[in-house]
Amino acid sequence: MQNNQENAQSRSQGVKTSPVIIIGGGLAGCEAAWQLLRRGHSVNLYEMKPQKFSPAHKMEHLAELVCSNSLKSNSPDSAPGLLKDEMRRLNSLILSVADQTAVAAGSALAVDRTVFAGTVEAKLKEQINFTLIRSEVTEIPQNTMTIIATGPLTSDPLAQSINQILGSSYLYFYDAIAPIVEADSINMEKVYWASRYDKGTPDYLNCPLTEEEYKRFRQELLDGEKVPAKAFEEVRHFEGCLPIEVLAIRGEDTLAFGPMKPVGLINPKTGAMPYAVVQLRRENISGILFNLVGFQTKLTWPAQERIFRLIPGLENAQFARMGSIHRNTYINSPALLQPSLQLKNNPRILFAGQITGVEGYMESTAMGLLAGLNAAAILEGKNLQPPPPATAIGALLHYITSPASAANFQPMNINFGILEHLPVKRMKKKDKHLLYVKQAMQALNNWMIDQNL
Repeated sequence: MQNNQENAQSRSQGVKTSPVIIIGGGLAGCEAAWQLLRRGHSVNLYEMKPQKFSPAHKMEHLAELVCSNSLKSNSPDSAPGLLKDEMRRLNSLILSVADQTAVAAGSALAVDRTVFAGTVEAKLKEQINFTLIRSEVTEIPQNTMTIIATGPLTSDPLAQSINQILGSSYLYFYDAIAPIVEADSINMEKVYWASRYDKGTPDYLNCPLTEEEYKRFRQELLDGEKVPAKAFEEVRHFEGCLPIEVLAIRGEDTLAFGPMKPVGLINPKTGAMPYAVVQLRRENISGILFNLVGFQTKLTWPAQERIFRLIPGLENAQFARMGSIHRNTYINSPALLQPSLQLKNNPRILFAGQITGVEGYMESTAMGLLAGLNAAAILEGKNLQPPPPATAIGALLHYITSPASAANFQPMNINFGILEHLPVKRMKKKDKHLLYVKQAMQALNNWMIDQNL
């Protein structure tokens, strides 16, 4: 590593250990640094800007918001709002600065991105045990506590180094994400359980379409508004994972012979095979979320909501996650990481942020916060227990580190569907969300007391 240091300070006062190396000065890296610094540890933060910029980054400051300046909902009864409240209680630097630099955005938390980034950097530089090193890292240190927080646009040399450490091809460069719907928003009177040709157990929910419904649905896919590729994204589609609208373009019957193939899926309500089907697969063990199989898409979110609600049974669907296809460097965390975010094959290395398989500014920051807390605990000889899955931050951590997720792992943002399931019967959506929030905050308080945080 080059030694182009900025803001070097004496480390003789209050330093508990040798510096923790953090690679990446985005939201997760800055948050991890803050959590270590406020516990008396020394941090060397490596950021390649302005020596080298990714195609998406423009400013020299740390904590640059690349896309929107919105950090999503701030409403306390929403999943993003719950995550923010939890992080505030955990003394998040990013949330504190976001609140200070907020601009009017209704119920969302949005910031002045220039002031926000400048303030985050300034607060870190004020810390005596903090060193900012403006240099690209191309090889991962092997014998020093290191947090990798390089985000979805990790540079190619560093990505190659990460791949070598992982020991297998677990590093992905494009993710194709299908929409997820909440189970209790599905009209069960219009769908049926079945597996193709009755093989195995009937594990899929099937939404049957008539020929007329199918043709209308295909036309809406063709006409629906698409998300244009960003300047740094090469438009390339893999044959095994094509956007649903690309398949629609290829011919009138392409979908019906592809992801909407009805063969072997007799509708027990009619005794006949439908013209086409949309299959829904359980997304979690509790069965409160369902994935639209094969429905990765570049449709805009409003277009997805409108068009996918044309599917029989999904007229009133509530989406926990919308579909997408975009460049996103991330690892198969469930196969590779411990709940402490340490690599299983090298516990001196931790991962944080979007590279772990979370989606969104706050989700990435939350994993940075946990990486910082865990690194501090490890250095102090403590065993920090993971936050409970009843909390938003604990549910995200559980999602990306649970071995059960490894086989079909896809990035996820925060939603109530991944929190520990509430053992309650059907109730109004708002009331259920409020109950989730109450349960989460109580669980977080208990955890913080138990872990002396």
